[in-house]
Amino acid sequence: MSDELHDVLCSVITVSDRASRGERKDTSGKAIADALKSVGADVEHTVVSDGVDSVLGALRASTATGARVVITTGGTGIAPRDFTPEATASIIARPIPGIPEMLRRVSGESVPTAALSRGIAGVTGGPINAIIINLPGSLDSAKAGIETILPLLPHMLSQLDGGDH
Repeated sequence: MSDELHDVLCSVITVSDRASRGERKDTSGKAIADALKSVGADVEHTVVSDGVDSVLGALRASTATGARVVITTGGTGIAPRDFTPEATASIIARPIPGIPEMLRRVSGESVPTAALSRGIAGVTGGPINAIIINLPGSLDSAKAGIETILPLLPHMLSQLDGGDH
């Protein structure tokens, strides 16, 4: 693959109580980070516990360091502590509903439970706009998700920076 995101700062945030406590290996976050690195991105990767406050804190920290792309993995389902979409909604200024619709459609072809994902996507406001996309926490869904959105990211960043459509 080419270096389509060469020198773009990207942040991967794994949302998992078990991974944050060291009880489970973070495979989905690593897969997403590896995919972003494969196209030249500079990648920061953090693991946080489930819940609005922890996710919101990680999102704010990522955008404060200048990340232009923030991908979360985990916390998008209907479990009692799955609040990644709610945290994301509080930081985005403009939603991009087509991204999660596409992700659910693509994943739903092989995994019917993809319909349970509540992940969202959008653009932050402020002096440096960032794209935030929620992916599911399962390894297979995270891999399918990053493969689906990776080709779109350079065009999305170009548009954010005032490029032509």
